[in-house]
Amino acid sequence: MDEKLREKFMGVSVATLATALFKHGLRNQVIQGVHPLKRKGRNMVGPAFTLRYIPAREDRNQLVEFRKPDHPQRVAVETCPAGHVLVMDSRKDARAASAGDILITRMMVRGVAGVVTDGGFRDAAVIGELDIPAYHTRPSTPTNLTLHEALDLNMPIGCGDVAVFPGDIVVGDDDCVIVVPRGIAGEIADEAAEMTVYEDFVVERVKDGVPIIGLYPCTRDEHAEAFKAWRAEQGR
Repeated sequence: MDEKLREKFMGVSVATLATALFKHGLRNQVIQGVHPLKRKGRNMVGPAFTLRYIPAREDRNQLVEFRKPDHPQRVAVETCPAGHVLVMDSRKDARAASAGDILITRMMVRGVAGVVTDGGFRDAAVIGELDIPAYHTRPSTPTNLTLHEALDLNMPIGCGDVAVFPGDIVVGDDDCVIVVPRGIAGEIADEAAEMTVYEDFVVERVKDGVPIIGLYPCTRDEHAEAFKAWRAEQGR
């Protein structure tokens, strides 16, 4: 991923990205129901690398499956590229875990940028203390084999009601996670960065007692001029 593009996404919120995508007609890009195990105070940014789970069937999902070197969950942990985000389609079912602290620690060491599931993680308290950003719906103790069969790697999936294609840009903040289609990622990053500058100006003005009508959105020349002066003063 281009580092200049990554830096732009690091500096904008998921809420701002959602508005930028809405302007482009994309209304369903926020992964529903997921939240950070622990707030990191920084964004998670990276291209999507995907893993798809299907419902487990008892004859195919016993503990012996983990001994196989080609088990898709284990392969995902070892092949998700550094700087990417592993996104898991767990069918919005947190009754069994999508992964645990050992696997996520391994991805952290390998330089993976983050992990997202619309299911749950086991050892959630431990994962929350790791340096890697992680997002799920709730803690889940049972092994994934209980209900999930890891099947496909790096193919289009659904996660939290959002279509995720390999290479889409995944951005998470202290609130939630959004998926930016890779074809318009540069354009969205630029728009969101510009929106962020203006929103920072607005926050200062609102704290100073300025009413929001005509300010947010900007529909009055007086606010446009004040923003221009503020931006020059701030060097932004």
